[in-house]
Amino acid sequence: MIDITTLPVIPLREAVLFPGVTSPIAAGRPATLRAIEKALKSEDKLIFVAAQRENNEDVTPEILHTMGTVATIGPVQRGPSGMRLLLNGVYRGVAMRYEEEDEYLVAAVRQAEEMPPLDPQAPVFTALYAEARERASELGRRAGMPKEAVQQFLAETNEPGRFADLVAGHLDLKPIEAQRLLEALSTEERLRSVLLHIQRQIDVIDAQESIKSQVQEELGDRHREAFLRQQLKAIQKELGDDTGREDLEELKEKLDALALPAVARKEVDREMSRLERMGPEGMEAQVIRTYLETICELPWDERTDERLDISKASTILEEDHYGLGDVKDRILEFLAVRLLQLRKEKAEASDAAKDAVAVADTAADAVADEDKTDTTPSPTLARDAVGRNPILLFAGPPGVGKTSVAQSIARAMGREYVRISLGGVRDEADIRGHRRTYVGAMPGRIIHGMKQAGSRNPVFLLDEVDKLGASYQGDPGSALLEVLDPAQNDTFTDHYLGVPFDLSEVQFICTANFLQNIPGPLQDRMEVVEFAGYTENEKLEIAKRYLIPRQVKQTGLGDEQITFEDESVQEVITRYTRESGVRQLEREIGRLARKVARKIAADEIETFTVGREQVAELLGRPKVHPEHAAESDQVGVATGMYYTPMGGDIMFVEASPMAGKGNLVLTGQLGDVMKESAQAAWTYAKANAKKLFIDPRDFQQDVHVHVPAGAIPKDGPSAGITMATALVSALSGRPARNDVAMTGEITLSGRVLPIGGVKEKILGAVRAGISTVVLPKENEADLDDLPEEIRKDLTIHLVDELGEALSHTLRGGEFREGRLQFASPGPSESSSSSTLQH
Repeated sequence: MIDITTLPVIPLREAVLFPGVTSPIAAGRPATLRAIEKALKSEDKLIFVAAQRENNEDVTPEILHTMGTVATIGPVQRGPSGMRLLLNGVYRGVAMRYEEEDEYLVAAVRQAEEMPPLDPQAPVFTALYAEARERASELGRRAGMPKEAVQQFLAETNEPGRFADLVAGHLDLKPIEAQRLLEALSTEERLRSVLLHIQRQIDVIDAQESIKSQVQEELGDRHREAFLRQQLKAIQKELGDDTGREDLEELKEKLDALALPAVARKEVDREMSRLERMGPEGMEAQVIRTYLETICELPWDERTDERLDISKASTILEEDHYGLGDVKDRILEFLAVRLLQLRKEKAEASDAAKDAVAVADTAADAVADEDKTDTTPSPTLARDAVGRNPILLFAGPPGVGKTSVAQSIARAMGREYVRISLGGVRDEADIRGHRRTYVGAMPGRIIHGMKQAGSRNPVFLLDEVDKLGASYQGDPGSALLEVLDPAQNDTFTDHYLGVPFDLSEVQFICTANFLQNIPGPLQDRMEVVEFAGYTENEKLEIAKRYLIPRQVKQTGLGDEQITFEDESVQEVITRYTRESGVRQLEREIGRLARKVARKIAADEIETFTVGREQVAELLGRPKVHPEHAAESDQVGVATGMYYTPMGGDIMFVEASPMAGKGNLVLTGQLGDVMKESAQAAWTYAKANAKKLFIDPRDFQQDVHVHVPAGAIPKDGPSAGITMATALVSALSGRPARNDVAMTGEITLSGRVLPIGGVKEKILGAVRAGISTVVLPKENEADLDDLPEEIRKDLTIHLVDELGEALSHTLRGGEFREGRLQFASPGPSESSSSSTLQH
């Protein structure tokens, strides 16, 4: 009767385990790890090892060979990515079937019956076995194994079948060849196959030794060739045919013409001397030549003449961008300061030149052999006169015009414009370059940008500076500290150049979406210019001025063939986009234009006017479903405001009492800070229950606070007033006003603290149909950022305590003489009037 054993399965990729062979493996796939754990729990620790037919991550019975090896598990080393273990092959096994059990494979295995030789003493078989042992010994010695190790290996077994398996386990075989040897049950056949593979590997070693000998001879020939080339170089010099020398002379003339600092001049002269001493064909010569050519291409003394005109700069900014009033004012202030600095520089340089000429005339009279005087003004004086360029950081949501404003600044200043994107950069060498000791070394992106600009005073845009990463290759954000520090960047040293390069005249501008992602020391070196989101009216005007003409031109249409009504653009803004910028708006306008272009190209129509009704017909159903103000007052439902990089909007906070033990239940994926705001509101309501005319027994029941859109994480302290309004409304039975939106942080004593994102929050509330908002009193200055057309139609209540806030957010509430009063009693009250004093 055949014994069949059920064992866990380890699938091997690109490997085969033979009986009698011990092999280390690394296991990381979850199913394999479970199979190993199962085997380790058994007494004999047996496991079935089978090779995969295909190198797939997911293992199925169909891709496993039926012939494998039953092995025992030796020492196991566990790690974070899996485990390493030793497998000791015991005997060949045949998998009768594979099955999946507890998310790993098991196999019903029976031992394979091997076929020994008919006559082990037959001369042919004896000679075959002796030849295999001899060739295995030769292969071991040729592969570099010590003689003692080879003898010990051969002495491990005298049984031909086991010897064949042992040698096969150490041969360099392809997986398919190793599997064939495993499936060879005849000892004589397996021994012949092993002998064949041994001889092949010996032949490979012979070929390698032959190639090595040829290479050594060739290297000797190269030394001889180098000597002959030196002689040829001398002969060419005598004949006047030294073209390589002419190239070096031309390079040397270019280097001599450069106005290099003393440190750079010393390094360049040293490298030039090395290049002249060695042949031009050497690898080192090519590296030095590339380095010197890079030095030549850099703008050491080339500047772009600035043509600053404040009125012209204002016109350029107005032509290129609509809105962004605060940003334009800050840029014009910067340009005005730069203009005055240039005027001062010219005046001081002129005075310095006159003084130098006067000194030279006096010195010429006193000392006859002094024939010239340097009249160039001191670089330190010039730098102090001009002042340091501030590093500007444009921060704001995507699509609001940060990059294009930087281009407009370059236009207004008349400078060259260079842009590099830092998104995803994780290597310090991208900023500082590679040292020349590395093969394929090159300068960093800063020096490459300067070479591209061809001027030492370009406008240099570092885009997406908040997307920098850090890895084992260094932190590029730290490398930028020197670049963006006006006190240090006049001696910026790139690893490839190895000499200082002056970046003090470069106007660096950085852009970012999230300030919190920029390291503190790096942000400290920059002056932040905030870019807020556009209002709907601003987006409409931008679409009419820039987006529609650009998209109509790109689709090949004429201005007379397609017309956009203002209502259609407004529909696209509110129902098909949700962003602070205008990128998605431009894409949707482009979709409309392409739909119309298709109809015109098919001769279905000649002209088309896009109205509000045609938008849904062309673009399909709306993609954005913004919140709208509630239709009526509700008990326990308050309207809050929030802000994201995509813009502001309103949200509802719902509170509902229920039977329980006085617990506060919070749902809606709330963050820790938002949960603490709810706890503060709950404590405030309990502490002031009598003044709020809330029955103390109401706090013995649970109150469930939920913020809808539960799939979206929410956090921040600004929901404090909203949480308090919802809780007080639910516990007192007074309805919260549906036409009021609120925002502000609260304390346990009822103080209302300031918050951020006021402009975006109010714009979102106005879009939702809210006409009254409640804000912290300390945010009054932020209202200056609102457009006048928004403020005139909006009622704004500024509060500094929660009682005053509740008087505006709860229906029937008033705040008189520092007291919260209600005109009529709520359901929980027993009198006709109630007050809350702070």
